[in-house]
Amino acid sequence: MIDIKLIRTNPELVKENIKKKFQDSKLVLVDEIIEMDKLYRETKMACDNLRNQRKTISKKIGALMGQGKKDEAEAVKAEVASIGTELTEKEKLEAELEVKIKEKMMVIPNIIDDSVPIGKDDSENVEVERFGEPVVPDFPVPYHVDIMENLNGIDIDAARKTSGNGFYYLCGDIARLHSSILAYARDFMIEKGFTYYIPPFMIRSGVVTGVMSFAEMEGMMYKIEGEDLYLIGTSEHSMIGKFIDTIIPESELPKALTSYSPCFRKEVGAHGIEERGVYRIHQFEKQEMIVVCKPEDSMNWFHKMYQYTVEFFRTLDIPVRTLECCSGDLADLKVKSIDVEAWSPRQQKYFEVGSCSNLGDAQARRLGIRIKGEDGNKYFAHTLNNTVVAPPRMLIAFVENNLNADGSIRIPEALQRYMFTDCIRKK
Repeated sequence: MIDIKLIRTNPELVKENIKKKFQDSKLVLVDEIIEMDKLYRETKMACDNLRNQRKTISKKIGALMGQGKKDEAEAVKAEVASIGTELTEKEKLEAELEVKIKEKMMVIPNIIDDSVPIGKDDSENVEVERFGEPVVPDFPVPYHVDIMENLNGIDIDAARKTSGNGFYYLCGDIARLHSSILAYARDFMIEKGFTYYIPPFMIRSGVVTGVMSFAEMEGMMYKIEGEDLYLIGTSEHSMIGKFIDTIIPESELPKALTSYSPCFRKEVGAHGIEERGVYRIHQFEKQEMIVVCKPEDSMNWFHKMYQYTVEFFRTLDIPVRTLECCSGDLADLKVKSIDVEAWSPRQQKYFEVGSCSNLGDAQARRLGIRIKGEDGNKYFAHTLNNTVVAPPRMLIAFVENNLNADGSIRIPEALQRYMFTDCIRKK
């Protein structure tokens, strides 16, 4: 959510940003907000004046009664009652306008960074840099599920019976590989100076609407029936929510946190959920990184965070590239975003394994996360999030890039202390 002062003072900038995101249907909202905001401020001022007027006149009643002027006192009481009736009506209008303005403000997209490439959708995202040499082995690379089934490491058919499409059982060495990657990711981020967290896996609706747009919420979140609770789609939701309605001393920043959680996603409208694989699924686990910092530090953190993911994948001998998300591919709260994509030897192309986002003060403004400067002034924090690793997709990249001709999986040195072996072989 942007600052309403920006809409008041520079509505053309807000409209131009909406056009850059190819959301022209929202242009009318800017003028509607301006008109409603004008009426809201006029109504608020009228309410303040009526309160002061009522307070001033009310003081006369006691004096008149003390002077024995009962009739005059009753007349003043009637005047106070009339003011009260008018005030009640205007207070109701003030509250209604406040709610309506907030609803419209919540769907106005955040102002994107000047460096973001302009494009309609993900087909116009821009490659930034490649790391590692993409290799295609001289033997056929099977489908990732076939590789794992050959090692007795996955059972999708059984999961389909218990839970439906989009679920899986991992077992044996593949399950150990999954857990080892997460453990390594945890320690990798701790060594970078991040504090490790395991957050709540359910959050209230007030947090959900604070960390994401309505469109994302509808397409992602599972709601707990009969309760004001949602299953998290990523630990970012819980971790940013941790700071709701807090004032953080400037001296305590940055807050650099890394969190583990299972993630639950409806994946409404997503293609591939019916496929026999683990690329797009309803349940997975992830190691995330979250930073809360001063506004002037957020872009520096943004670049450091996605580079940590690149470094992590390279220690596991997986070639990756970074891809700048264009304006039309950015979620409404994001200022700037870069995807990290891993090389698939089987498909001979890159695919997304993580995303790093700078959300500016959008989440902080929605959730009331402020910083207190040394001068005592308070201002909104900037928040960022980035995927360290999400093993289901990472497993695809891992088994394909570390596959041997005999179907075994090589374990890179960085992971051997977690797996206690240098190779996974069929038992």
